[in-house]
Amino acid sequence: MAERNRVDPSRLAAYDVLKSVRLDDAYANLALPLVLAEHRLSGRDAAFTTELVSGTIRWQGTYDAIIDACLTKPRLEAKVRDALRLGVHQLLAMRVPDHAAISTSVDLVRARVGIGPAGLVNAVLRKVSRQDLDGWIREVAPDPSHDPVGFASIAHSHPRWVVEALDEALGSPEELPALLAADNAAPRVMLVALPGLATTDELVAAGGSRGTLSPYAVELTGGDPSAISAIAHGRAGVQDEGSQLVALELAQAGLSGRDERWLDVCAGPGGKAALLASLAAQRGARLLANERQQHRARLVSRGTRATSSGMLGVVTGDGTRPPWREQTFDRVLVDAPCSGLGALRRRPESRWRRMPADLDALVPLQTALLDAAITATRSGGVVVYATCSPVLDETTGVVEAVLGRRSDAVLERSRQLWPHRDGTDAMFIATIRRG
Repeated sequence: MAERNRVDPSRLAAYDVLKSVRLDDAYANLALPLVLAEHRLSGRDAAFTTELVSGTIRWQGTYDAIIDACLTKPRLEAKVRDALRLGVHQLLAMRVPDHAAISTSVDLVRARVGIGPAGLVNAVLRKVSRQDLDGWIREVAPDPSHDPVGFASIAHSHPRWVVEALDEALGSPEELPALLAADNAAPRVMLVALPGLATTDELVAAGGSRGTLSPYAVELTGGDPSAISAIAHGRAGVQDEGSQLVALELAQAGLSGRDERWLDVCAGPGGKAALLASLAAQRGARLLANERQQHRARLVSRGTRATSSGMLGVVTGDGTRPPWREQTFDRVLVDAPCSGLGALRRRPESRWRRMPADLDALVPLQTALLDAAITATRSGGVVVYATCSPVLDETTGVVEAVLGRRSDAVLERSRQLWPHRDGTDAMFIATIRRG
């Protein structure tokens, strides 16, 4: 207990979050509030922990290369590496004096791992402190003239295969560094004012500035979103502008004839469904929200309570084998499960968890969902297919595969958003018309 009491609680909390991410596959943004509450941290201490966690996870690949360059033996316990990563982030990316970053990391290892590795941690971090991040990148990364992908992987802390996939999707090699840098920047907090329930003026008055892409978007420039009355009562929400544009693409697509029944095939956790329901209610339409997983369906129900006038209901079902009849809906959204490589700003741990083999399961699912969605749409109706991934196999590849075997649907337009160009997650949006 005496050793534990010596450890700074903010750093101890950060270590506990990293442990949860590593052992429990937790998402840092979900684990962090629980750990902060457990350690009774708030204000500056909580902000320090938050930066320590998010920055360490984002830069994990770069830091591991630096740590490995400072080791005399290649093997290192994962729990020791967690502490070293936290120490390296303080040394190379935070305004923490070297002696404080090193001594607190040694104390942390003694408390959480044991006395044995303390000397190793001290020695490695002293080596790391001898030069800045740019100097270390020049030392540990491949020569960019001979291996530009390898250099980008280390310099911007992305797995090599992710760099390759993003480069292919971007199709503009000169922009790649800007994209990878944007992935490592904390995203803006964007709010959505649900039409008919809240206004952007209300959210601006609560401490925001208007968005540039969605008419319902407001950037929160400070404070806690949950403290805003409109959000607390479900009249507004926290939602990236890219996600808002997905819902707006479906709602604003031209349609002749009936416009009464809308469908969100993969509605969890409910942000797009809430926006769609509020838009539907304004024109006398209703949205059916479907979600395969029961716990996510409950989130959809909770998130659409304020928009109930625009809801047909929330159902739990498999979108590839749906309970509804063919040609039932006028507008259908397929926000398909995907690799999530377009949202690395928000969930940086995803880059270390995803593997190329994941696409082997995701792409067939995405294809089946889109195919079933078109079948569920009436003649003349519209389907929007979206992914929070720019990877070509998940985006244009899926659309081409489905439309290539159907004669009753055509692609009207598609759009790829990018964090470095648009300030949004890298959302892919394709609008398809049922013939």
